[in-house]
Amino acid sequence: MRRPFDAVLVVSFGGPEGMADIRPFLANVLRGRRIPPERIEEVARHYEDFGGVSPLTAITRRQVAGLATRLTAHGLDLPVYLGMRNWHPLLPDTLGQMAQDGVRRAIGFICAAHRSYSSCTQYKQNVTDARGELVTAGGADVEVTYVRDWHTHPGFVEANVAHIHEARARLPEGVRDVARVIFTAHSIPLSMSSVARYQLQLQESARAVADRLGVRDWALVFQSRSGRPGDPWLEPDVCDYLRAEGAKNLRSAILCPIGFLCDHIEVLYDLDHEARQVAEAIELPMVRAESVNDDPMFLDTMADMVLETYRRYERGRPLPMVSAVAPERHEGPPLHRGGPPPR
Repeated sequence: MRRPFDAVLVVSFGGPEGMADIRPFLANVLRGRRIPPERIEEVARHYEDFGGVSPLTAITRRQVAGLATRLTAHGLDLPVYLGMRNWHPLLPDTLGQMAQDGVRRAIGFICAAHRSYSSCTQYKQNVTDARGELVTAGGADVEVTYVRDWHTHPGFVEANVAHIHEARARLPEGVRDVARVIFTAHSIPLSMSSVARYQLQLQESARAVADRLGVRDWALVFQSRSGRPGDPWLEPDVCDYLRAEGAKNLRSAILCPIGFLCDHIEVLYDLDHEARQVAEAIELPMVRAESVNDDPMFLDTMADMVLETYRRYERGRPLPMVSAVAPERHEGPPLHRGGPPPR
């Protein structure tokens, strides 16, 4: 029986890996959009504060390696490729290599747990565009079938639970048991057509983690907002929330970046820098839980979703995806104060 898939394609945002990479990376993120030079330099300086290195790329490579190891352990001999939207290996290069290697059908895993234009639809469109470039250049097409939603998968939930427990242990003993768990995610414009689904999936993830923790005192807030000040985006902003709740005698807080899969620049700058400054100013004991990163439980989640997709089509190959993914009406993510959203 012919195998339904030849490979796995992991799709990620990408991030610079050195000082010389910062501006070429930002140019890829902007893709010709008109952004004031001073705004670009402001964001570039944030990357420079971290030596020009976003942890995203290294962590994503570890996720890919962990996924490949697990698939092999389950007897599924599929090569795992990494393609990134804004840094090397770029999606067109990866799809080209896959075609040269004889891959014709791949399982796609997008590194985002919650659906929105920026975290899902745009990435699928990027893959479709790369496939189009490949075929136009005379290469063979690579069909991509994506895994199902996994934002409440037990492994994803348990990894967040474990990291919250680790964070709680870093709080002063007297306020550990009264700490509020504050889940954070990237804000998006209310005008985006997928905003309701995005918000619902975040709430479902947060509720699943809170239930597993056995806590009722939790909240979902947002970070990394960008765009014009008058445009409505998902709220409350994490810093505004900390100030408001601190005034109501919030005793301690645990931030959990549930909307992100790794501790990249936005997590490090928006939470470890900006939110921490707010917490220190209002004398609020606060710790941040790690993102799922390459936690073995999250790597198990990735493998489980790939295996589920493979088995779903073992008795019949998926229909080929011949048309471009229809993008939602949105001009694309603007450049925000801490880095290019999302991830």
